[in-house]
Amino acid sequence: MYNILISTVLAILVFALLAFGLHLFWWLSLIIAILLMAGTFILISRIIMKRIEVVMSSAMKDIQTQRTNSKEMQVKLVEKAISEMQGALKYSKWQIYVGGQINSSIGMLYYIKRDFANAFPYLQKGFFKNWITMGMLAVTYMKKNKKDKMRATFDRAVIGSPKESLIWALYAFCLTSSNEKERAIEILNKGLKKLPGDEKLADNLELLKDGKKMKMTDYGEMWYQFHLESPGTIQKQQMAAMTGGMKRKVVRR
Repeated sequence: MYNILISTVLAILVFALLAFGLHLFWWLSLIIAILLMAGTFILISRIIMKRIEVVMSSAMKDIQTQRTNSKEMQVKLVEKAISEMQGALKYSKWQIYVGGQINSSIGMLYYIKRDFANAFPYLQKGFFKNWITMGMLAVTYMKKNKKDKMRATFDRAVIGSPKESLIWALYAFCLTSSNEKERAIEILNKGLKKLPGDEKLADNLELLKDGKKMKMTDYGEMWYQFHLESPGTIQKQQMAAMTGGMKRKVVRR
C-alpha cells in the first residue's frame, strides 16, 4: 500500500539524516522517525478517506433518490452509483482494506439488482467483515453447486461478524437447501452461543429439530435482499395454504 510505503521510506530517510547526518543519539533519531511515520500515515489516511467519503456519499445519494423515480430512471441511477464507486477503486492501492470495502459495495448493488454475473467478481474481492456481501457470495457459491466454497465463505463471515443473527440463520438455511440438515442445526447452536436468547435463531432451531422448514421472513427486507425468497412468492404460498384449509373445512361440512 502506497500509504505504508511512503510513511516508511520517509521515516528511514529522516532517521538516516538525524543519526548519521546530524549525529543525534540513535534512539532519539528513531523516536522522531517513528513519530513522523505515524503522523504521515494518519495524514495520508485522512486525505484518502475524505476523498472516498465524497464519492461514496454521492453514490448513496443516487441510490436513495432512485426509489422515488421510474424504473428506467432507477436503473440509470444505480448504474451511475456503480460507476462512481468503480472510480473510487483507484484509491485501493493507497489505503489498506479500502479496495475490499468498495468492491463489497459494488458487488452488493449488482446482486440486489439481480445482475449476479457482474456481482460475483466484486463479491469475491470484498471485505470479509461485510457480512451481508459475504452472505451474498456464499449464496452465489451455493447456486453454483460449490458447497465447499460456500461453507468456507460462511465460516469467514461468522468469524468476522459473530453478533449478526441473520448471517447464522442464512448459513443454516443454505445448509438445509444443500441437504445438510444436521450441519445446519450445529450452526444454529453455534449462533446461539454467540447470541444467547436470540428468538429468531432459537425458533428456527426448533423448526429444524421438528423436521420443518426454517422461517426467515421475520428478518424482513434484510432477508429478501439475498433473493432466496421473495415477498410475492411467500404471499402466494400463504394464500394457497389458506385456500386449501378453507376447502378442507367445506368438504368436512
